[in-house]
Amino acid sequence: MDKVVHYPWYKKEDTDAFFSLFQNNLANFVIIVVTMLGMGFPASIVFGKVIPGAAVAVMVGNLYYAYMANRLAKKEGRTDVTALTYGISTPVMFVFLFGVLAPAYALTNNYELAWKVAVAAAFLSGLIEALVSFSGNWVRNRIPRPAMLGALAGVALTFIAGEMLFNVFSIPVVGLVTFIIIIVGVVGKMAMPFNIPTSLFAIVIGTILAFTLGYQSPEKIAEGLANVGFYPMLPSFAVFEGMSLLFTALVGLLAVILPITIYNAIETMNNVDAMAAAGDSYDVRECQAVDGVGTMLGAIFGGLFPTTVYTATVGSKTMGAGRGYSILNAIVFGIAALTGVIAALSALIPIAAVAPILVYAGASMVGTAFKANESKYFIAIVIAMLPYFANYMMTRFNSSAGETVANISTGIVPLGQGAMFTGIILGAVTVFIIDRQFVKASIFSLVGAALSFTGFMHAPKLAFNAAPQFSMAYLFVSIFLIYCAYQHSASTAKDIGHKSMKRSVAS
Repeated sequence: MDKVVHYPWYKKEDTDAFFSLFQNNLANFVIIVVTMLGMGFPASIVFGKVIPGAAVAVMVGNLYYAYMANRLAKKEGRTDVTALTYGISTPVMFVFLFGVLAPAYALTNNYELAWKVAVAAAFLSGLIEALVSFSGNWVRNRIPRPAMLGALAGVALTFIAGEMLFNVFSIPVVGLVTFIIIIVGVVGKMAMPFNIPTSLFAIVIGTILAFTLGYQSPEKIAEGLANVGFYPMLPSFAVFEGMSLLFTALVGLLAVILPITIYNAIETMNNVDAMAAAGDSYDVRECQAVDGVGTMLGAIFGGLFPTTVYTATVGSKTMGAGRGYSILNAIVFGIAALTGVIAALSALIPIAAVAPILVYAGASMVGTAFKANESKYFIAIVIAMLPYFANYMMTRFNSSAGETVANISTGIVPLGQGAMFTGIILGAVTVFIIDRQFVKASIFSLVGAALSFTGFMHAPKLAFNAAPQFSMAYLFVSIFLIYCAYQHSASTAKDIGHKSMKRSVAS
């Protein structure tokens, strides 16, 4: 039965967590705005359709996860439950910008049609994730936690903590000062002047320094304010119009949508598992369904980016947040999208002032991966992390410096393709080898062979026999592990026989 507890709507710890989540979402919204305007998409589509639609998805998910936190608090009789953080998936966002939206425009040469195709792709992605949710707990229970958390830690270390640390040091007089404020307040538990929340204090100081020292131009504020207005959140038939193109002239985009959606579902699964390790256990199936439904609703209102449970959830947990930060995030983003304030905020706040918050969130996730597992599994965690180093090099440098990347190693690109799957497979195989469960290790290697054969791993696109060398390698590994299982079984039986004989002699 549910226990009677007073689970607060809002508490002071929610403020820091709100700014952490808000800036994470804001950074994504800023990237969307800058990228789409840079591609030539008119402001009427960007601020009038895409941003309001994306905000609808963010609002729906944040409010529902606040509801889930309240339900868990009552069920377990606790007041220290933290709501899951939620928003646009950063890696998936880049794929939809450059792997769906850009090709759609290149093929149609029409911004309106390209937007409709991308909206349809997002809706389809949400539908697939909602369907995948039925098997979420089954998959979660069969993938070792060190493998899941290790693969997630790889994302956190490279794309979140690592890349954001680059931004910190891009303007050190802003970023480094802000970073130390975050460390002192959040990690060192020191109160800021006048008890101002650490994240807010850091952002204010960073922004003041940027403007005072000339790193942020007042002209950009005027540009941002020019886009302030009223942008109502209105549903449209764009999804259905874009779907007809998606399944005809642009059917090739499905090869991008399917694997990235499965990645997104796994990302949610990993982040929910990380939260369970931190103390709050949510149903992964329900979370995947929420992400899928949130993405579909956002698409109906014009958004074109799938949503996910964030890595930063653990950071919010360590801050002691409850559900209030999630509710506040939904309200603020709704208002910001309706009024166009996001454009002004993106011009006002320098990235170097908000990056330290994400560095902390990413570092927290890496720490949790090790903290939540026995020391004997640390090697498996590290191995699961490594594919994302290749993925980072591939996504950031291969398009402009492919020859340089190839000269470092020809294995970088194939290792980076499908890094989430590769990390989980290698991590799981290592965990089962450590536990001497060689048959399970062999099964995961067979899964690796199947994923490589179909192009989910080590290949640029989905196809039959997409990565023959890799699928063959995983197959050989699977056979070897079956041999190891036989040898281990024989050795165990022999040891039991020796012990039985010794007991007989002794008696």
